[in-house]
Parts: sequence; structure tokens; C-alpha cells
Amino acid sequence: MSWLGNVPFQAQLKAARRQAHSSSVPPQPVPPLLQTLQRYLTALEPLLPPDELEHTRRIVQKFGCPGGLGEKLQRELIKRAKHSHNWISDWWVQWAYLECRQPLAVHSNPAISLPKRDFTDWRGQLVFASKLIAGVLDFKARVDSGKLALEYMRGQPLCMELFPQLFSSCRIPGPKHDLVVHYGRPRRGPAHITVVRNYQFFQLDVYNSDGTPLTESQIHAQLLRIRSQSWKTDKQPMGILTSEHRHTWGQAYTRLLRDKINKESVRLIEKSIFTLCLDSPVMRISDEKYSSRMAAQILHGGGTFSNSGNRWFDKTLQFVVGEDGSWGLLYEHATAEGPPIATLLDHVLEYCKKPDRMRAPLVPLPMPKKLYFYINSEIKWDLEMAKQNLDILINDLDIKCFNFQCFGKEFVKQLKLSPNSFIQVAIQLAYYRVHSEVCAACDITSLRMFQGGRTDYIRSPTNQMLSFIRAFDDGAVSREAKVQLLREAVDAYSVLTEQSLMGQGIDRHLLGLKLQAIEEGLSVPRIFMDTAYGLATHWKLRTGQVPANTDSVMCFGPLVPDGYAVCYNPQQDHVHFSITAFNCCEETNAEKLALTLERSLRDLQELFQPTV
Repeated sequence: MSWLGNVPFQAQLKAARRQAHSSSVPPQPVPPLLQTLQRYLTALEPLLPPDELEHTRRIVQKFGCPGGLGEKLQRELIKRAKHSHNWISDWWVQWAYLECRQPLAVHSNPAISLPKRDFTDWRGQLVFASKLIAGVLDFKARVDSGKLALEYMRGQPLCMELFPQLFSSCRIPGPKHDLVVHYGRPRRGPAHITVVRNYQFFQLDVYNSDGTPLTESQIHAQLLRIRSQSWKTDKQPMGILTSEHRHTWGQAYTRLLRDKINKESVRLIEKSIFTLCLDSPVMRISDEKYSSRMAAQILHGGGTFSNSGNRWFDKTLQFVVGEDGSWGLLYEHATAEGPPIATLLDHVLEYCKKPDRMRAPLVPLPMPKKLYFYINSEIKWDLEMAKQNLDILINDLDIKCFNFQCFGKEFVKQLKLSPNSFIQVAIQLAYYRVHSEVCAACDITSLRMFQGGRTDYIRSPTNQMLSFIRAFDDGAVSREAKVQLLREAVDAYSVLTEQSLMGQGIDRHLLGLKLQAIEEGLSVPRIFMDTAYGLATHWKLRTGQVPANTDSVMCFGPLVPDGYAVCYNPQQDHVHFSITAFNCCEETNAEKLALTLERSLRDLQELFQPTV
């Protein structure tokens, strides 16, 4: 537990939950045990040969038999659900994020790249950054006052408790696992943001003495002062330390905080409402590759000779604004999910359309405070290692973003099919065409219809999807049969989506059963030691639909070394995609999968609109 002043984090979290109308949504159900086990076996069918499937079936049946271990663990989960806010979310955050020791850069933090703004120099950069800061503070004011409109999906209210956690929060590295600290209190929370430029960090107070937020012109004046104090690039890019392996950064963090000056600077970054990264210009590039380059810049900063020193990867919210009009957002995943982030960005974009009518008060503002670091030989060595490791990671990451313009979700809706399920079939078809096999794939779905709900996975491929994929490039199969098989594949995936949204997915339930056994001091049940479980959770395809009201594209790294991450934002008449893979794997290639996915989508369109 992390202690903030005299108030433990968990108590603050509970207070935030009460404030966020969580009582208006039901508790997340624990799915029936036999239902989950049967659906797990069904999900394995496209992935396993018959003899291996039969072996796993026997293990699963023994686990779920009357009076067996599965029943015992299920009873304990149901008890846990009765006495906790959410029976799986805290476990999930701990297991999936806080205990994961891989670097946050690329492996964990998602980035959102937004449409380029109409400025091309530092002057426009600072004017837009001022507007952006004011827009985020306006959104925060709505959250703090409880005036943020309750969100709905399919007529059902959604849990809003993640919104207060977005601000003044930060992940803290530890030797075995990390912590999340949240410093935001509606009345006495931090009053500053962190601005970082040329690897130098500044504390910028964004509220006047009477508690009102600074106007855009006041913020702009302060950003000009920061620019005047940061002409030269700092020799030591302290932010790069946060890109390290978590164990390594945890040790360096302890060394760093031994010094009083360092401790004060780090605490001010951690407590700040959010971070603004004012990036230096990057090399000009062709229009075709621009979107991929910009996504990479937001995701990791481009390397130690570019803007990676302008990041503090542990910070929950980091807005990035480049001098060429590029901008976006990088967020830390333990505290935030895509849908609340999309709501925040939509608000900021709407705010940016409004003219600034507020007159700046004629009150002198204090100079933004530069944060200093004392760097001894140990810290210098930590930095040199972090720089090397980050550049290796960045060079290993292959990113391809593209805008598919032949059709969007409107075309798919006219076919009376689900756009998300349709795109999922296209992704699996493309993967099959590149690799001549199907693979374990997870599509992220939201559980915000429940108190404290985070996410679950929708699994593909299905049996129906496999049947369609095998038939699609077979010239002996008629067009009518292919259309029917496609509809069956899309419908099967839509059923899985519905089950997951209703809290009846299988992956969080299976994880809960496993963690319950561990918590009780039992050996890990055999069902989870089975090679089939390892195969079924080796996610070679990590996918995510992040619909937004703008032409944004999200990007994140693959979950496994030999995998891909595919993210997409469907618009009415086009779809934005990002694909990532690791260069160290000879089998994967983001560019090749992107080209194959484009072709597969066009082939599916032609299936319904055959050329004469």
C-alpha cells in the first residue's frame, strides 16, 4: 500500500469510486464454472490437433468435476465477489501491469497519434499547447465537480471511476512489483503540471491564487518563459531512466532518491496533474511514412538522439506536441483504459475549436520552476545503460500505420454485419495468408458496464472463422458459399463480443481461478500448466478497436516476441490501422501484414460487390 500524506491510496480510491457514481452500475458477475470451461475448450478447437485437444479435454473435465478443485476455487471467487468492489480488476492490474517487469515504453504504454495541426514552428506549437492545457484543465474541472456526463453503452450506464484517477497519478517502480500513487484530491490536490523541453523538466502552476485556472494567454506566457530557460538540450536525459526494465529502473530509482534535490524533483513530476512534452523537430519524411513516424514519436520519442528524453513513462498522462504540428497522447496502462482516454481527447478537441474569450488578469505570475537533478557516477552509469537499452528496443520495433480508404463501417453496416467482427475476420485472414496458420488472438473489450470493470479478451479464431479462412482462397468454393461462411464467422465473433461485454468472457475468469489457487497457497492447477493453456495465451495477435470521433490512430507493441499488435479506428468511409512487430523475429513483418490486410479487406469487399 502506498501512503499519501495521512490518507492511504486505497481509501482515496474508494472515495473516488463513491464520487464516480459507481452505484449506478451493477457488480461484475463471476461466470458459471462449467460454462467457462466449455467455452475454453471450444476456443481451443481451431488451435489444437485432435489428440492434443482430447488430452486437454480430460484435464479440464477433471478440474471441473463435481467436488473437484475447480468447484472449490469457484466458491471462493463468488465469496470474493460478495466482499469486494470488483472480484478481478485489482488482481488484473497487479498481475498484468504492476508485476510485469518489461519496460513501459513500447511493451505497455499505448500511444494515440492525432491529426496534424496547422502550424509548423515553435510559435504555433506553444499557442496550441496553451489551448490543449486549458482544455485538459476544463475537463478535469468537470470530473472534480461531478459534472462529467454519465456515459452509456447499449442504453446501460458505464462505470466512471477511472476518470478521477487520470490526473495527478503516477506509477512508481519497485524491486519486485510497482505501485500506483494518486495525489489528486478535489480540493487540495496538486496545482501544477510538468512541462518538459530539451530533456529539462519544469513545474508549471496552472491555477491562480484564488483557485481559478490560468487563462490560455497566461499559460502561453509561462510556456514562453520555459522556452527561454531551455534553449540548449540538457546533457542528461533523466526521463530515459523511466524506459528501463522495471527491476533495473526500481534499483536506479532508489539510488536517485537518496539525494534530496532529486527526490524533490521526482516527487513534483509524480504529483503533477499531467505532463506536457514539447518535442523538438524531427527529420522531414515522405507523406506515406509520416503517420508511422509520428506514431513512433508519440510511443517512444524516437530514441536518445531525438525526443525520448522528453518523456516520463511512469506518468499516467503525457501530452506530446511537436513543432511540425504533430501531437498526441501517451498513457500508462495500470491507471487508464482507451475509452476514458478517448472521452478526454474528444473534449479537448471540442475545446480547441472555441476562441479564447478570457482576458488575462493583470497579476504577475511566478517564474516556472526548473527541476534540477544531481547526477553522480552511479546515476550517470544508469543513464548510459538506459540509453543503450532504449535505442535497442526502438530499433527492434517495426511500426506501420495506414489509412484504408476503400470503405469504412458504413459499408459493413449496410451488409447487416458488425464492423468490428468484420475487421477481425479480415485480420485473421491476413495473418493466415502471411503465416499459413491461425493463431491465438485477443481483442480487447471493455467491462465498464460493471462496477470497477476494466477489460476482458474476445478470443479468435473461432471454428467458423477457420472454416471461412480455409475456404476463401479455394477456387472450388462458390462465391455464395464464401459469403455464407463469412456471415457465420462474423456472427460467431459478434456472439463472443456480446458474451464478453456482459461479463461472461473466459479469460479473466480463468485468471481469477488461477490466482485464487495461488492466494490459497495451492500449487498451480494442472489446467494452467497444460501446454494447451500456454499456446492459447501466447497472444501472437493483440488487437484493439479504439473508435474515436476523429482520425486518430492508437499504437502499442506486441505482447510476445513473435507476435503483432493491430489497432484500428473505424470511421464512416475509412479505417485507420496501426501494426507493430519486432524486427528480431524473422517470421513477423509489420509492412507485409499491413499490405496483406489491405488486400484482404478489398477481397472481402469484392465478395459482396463482384467486378463485372
